[in-house]
Amino acid sequence: MKRMVRAATETSPSVRRVAPPTWLVVAAACAGQFLVVLDVSVVNVALPSMRADLGMTAPGLQWVVNAYSIAFAGFMLLGGRAGDLYGRKRMFLTGLGLFTLASLAGGLAQEDWQLLAARAAQGLGAAVLAPSTLTILTSAVPEGAARARAIATWTAVGAGGGAAGGLVGGVLVDVLSWRWVLLINVPVGALVLAGAALWITESRGGDGRRLDLPGALLVTGGLATLSYGIVQTEAEGWAAPATLVPLCAGLVLLGLFLAVEARSRTPLMPLQLFRLRAVSSANTAMFLCGSAMFCMWFFMTLYAQNVLGYTPLEAGLALVPSSLAVVIGSKVAPRFMRLFGARFVAVAGTVVAAVGFGWQSTMGAHGAYLTAIMLPGVLMMAGAGLAATPLASLATSGAPAGDAGLVSGLVNTSRVMGGSLGLAVMSTIAASRTAGGTSAEALTAGYALAFRTGALVLVGGALLMLLWLPRASGGAGRTEG
Repeated sequence: MKRMVRAATETSPSVRRVAPPTWLVVAAACAGQFLVVLDVSVVNVALPSMRADLGMTAPGLQWVVNAYSIAFAGFMLLGGRAGDLYGRKRMFLTGLGLFTLASLAGGLAQEDWQLLAARAAQGLGAAVLAPSTLTILTSAVPEGAARARAIATWTAVGAGGGAAGGLVGGVLVDVLSWRWVLLINVPVGALVLAGAALWITESRGGDGRRLDLPGALLVTGGLATLSYGIVQTEAEGWAAPATLVPLCAGLVLLGLFLAVEARSRTPLMPLQLFRLRAVSSANTAMFLCGSAMFCMWFFMTLYAQNVLGYTPLEAGLALVPSSLAVVIGSKVAPRFMRLFGARFVAVAGTVVAAVGFGWQSTMGAHGAYLTAIMLPGVLMMAGAGLAATPLASLATSGAPAGDAGLVSGLVNTSRVMGGSLGLAVMSTIAASRTAGGTSAEALTAGYALAFRTGALVLVGGALLMLLWLPRASGGAGRTEG
């Protein structure tokens, strides 16, 4: 009798755990993505205060940003595959927990090395967390128009996090102190952790594979070394040994990674994924777009402060319309995808962004806010939002369910690595035009050349998408061919 009662209890629908509403799962995943992207840019306006408080050198100050981005890019693929093998929810909670604790440690740091170590730990937590955000979302929402809308929300929140960094950082530094650009993550992270533990259900690849440790070490070391070489270009130049050695070493390690993966029975990254046209073409397009669009916030902030004389808070407020534009572009993209297909929307968004970059390249040393910041910024970011949603949808649509976390990590890696490389190249281009000048005219000429170069990169990216991206059937995210 006891067995019968127990069996009835276990199978009774009334006692089964009720699945949470999908929007709660999407909200938790997007909140994690927002925190990850926000911390890429939020510290920028706090750097002078950090230097004064902790007595940091100029190179040390640069590593407040670079320690995060290198760890973030280097461990992304490993974080994505770990989610497939050990559970996406588990990796989401692990990554967010590490990110939150590292934020607390950074906010309480009393020495510069403590702050840098905390930023590196933040980047590691972000690399574990970020791939799971997209995978959890795509697992909770069935493929089709609903998933396209969910990905649009994820894209908008992520882009909004990067856009809001300057404004949030400016407010926190002005009202409280630089420490709060890190400490603010603690209560928010704890709240998201509690919600994720309640609302997100576990999922994994479930194919019995083990983690490919040699591949994981090679790709992590390769990406981290390559990222280190990229960030060295700003201080050392492209021809310096301090730049060339890590760049070459990173490429060699990545080449070894590909050789190991081709022979491994359980590879970290199955190379046949790149035979999927949607995966290879969308990630290439994401890399190119990221290389141009990531620079927008950096150079616009510098232009507003160094040339037009805005305060950090005023510069953040000046970019609010651009922040709203990227959110709106991301949210309307699924409607256009249903009407015209993902490829058309991605190409159209990239062209709109290229027009904005071209307009921004005409800026002057005494430009008016409306025509020198607001309107071109709105075009650039509206185009970025329109392009990012269909590219993320295409990149994740054709992959097997067991590789969803890996593909999500690849999407984020393509965007972050493209942004890091693009920023290094654009900074070098801008510096070559200014030739060490610090006048408003010299700085404006350098920034304008960077935007002009970005416009050309985006035009090339649009042509590549037009020729290579597969046609999408409606808004479902399924691809032909």
